[in-house]
Amino acid sequence: MATLRTLTLRKLAKPMPNLIDVNVGRRVRHRRTPQGLGQEKLGEALRFTFKQVQNYERSANRIGAGRLFDMARVLDEPIPFFFEDLADGDTAQAANASGLLTKRETLELLRAYYKISDSAIRKRLFNLARSLSY
Repeated sequence: MATLRTLTLRKLAKPMPNLIDVNVGRRVRHRRTPQGLGQEKLGEALRFTFKQVQNYERSANRIGAGRLFDMARVLDEPIPFFFEDLADGDTAQAANASGLLTKRETLELLRAYYKISDSAIRKRLFNLARSLSY
């Protein structure tokens, strides 16, 4: 028979998020941020709070099928977009690979890059960044 202490510890123990849920949450943020859509605006469009969006993106809460369907519609992506990194079945590798795309610095850099209207300047900046990375 379980003791009161054991039951309390079970309640306090927070389960680790599933790697698929982590990846889907990252993909939501990956799509939302470059569009300049804040968590609050996405929440308004879906009729729930920004805190719920935040919890989905951090994988604190799982995104149900109905909510994922609505998010896909608002974010203008097909549902498979949220699972693309998982096609090979290696969920750990996919979760790690998409982590770089969720960093604020990366997203701000991408947003600034695509605001450059002159494609020749964009290409030169791209080549500069590539040459500096070696």
